[in-house]
Amino acid sequence: MFKPFVALALAGLVGGVAAAPPGGGATQAADGSCPPLLARSAPNLLTDEAVPLCQFKGKVLLVVNTASQCGFTPQYEGLEALYRRYKDRGLVVLGFPSNDFGGQEPGSGAEIARFCQVNYGVSFPMFAKTAVVGPTTSPLYRELAAQTGKRPQWNFHKYLVDRNGAAVASFDSAVAPGDARITTQIERLLAAR
Repeated sequence: MFKPFVALALAGLVGGVAAAPPGGGATQAADGSCPPLLARSAPNLLTDEAVPLCQFKGKVLLVVNTASQCGFTPQYEGLEALYRRYKDRGLVVLGFPSNDFGGQEPGSGAEIARFCQVNYGVSFPMFAKTAVVGPTTSPLYRELAAQTGKRPQWNFHKYLVDRNGAAVASFDSAVAPGDARITTQIERLLAAR
């Protein structure tokens, strides 16, 4: 059983998923529609309840497949720093734990949430374990790969999505979240209206 302070922290970790992301409400398209990439839902990390991704329309998104037992796992720290740095300007990091690469995410949703909170203070939205490659690839990851021409080759692959819901860049696992290749594009996308 979680200690009370850990349980409260975990509620905060996934709380951003069910409500509008920090930094104000989402910008709607002129016709009120949702961009095709975001016109779907993803299961909440702790409850598996469907969360509409359309709540993130109008935001710049960094979509990342994560794992708790990977050599790149310390990137959680950089992802959280990036989220805190830019969230008030409209960036949302979306974490999708995946067990597709060497069984490096074997835990339950509660175990993943606790690991992320206790070890890295993760506060950005996290979703339930997701297939990002192979025959059961989630529709979101199929579309991200189609739009960028790149599928994840390992954990912590990053996709950058603009405010219009189009995937505009793909970064391999070895590219750290704070790398100028990522931050320069985030700055450019955040400045665009």
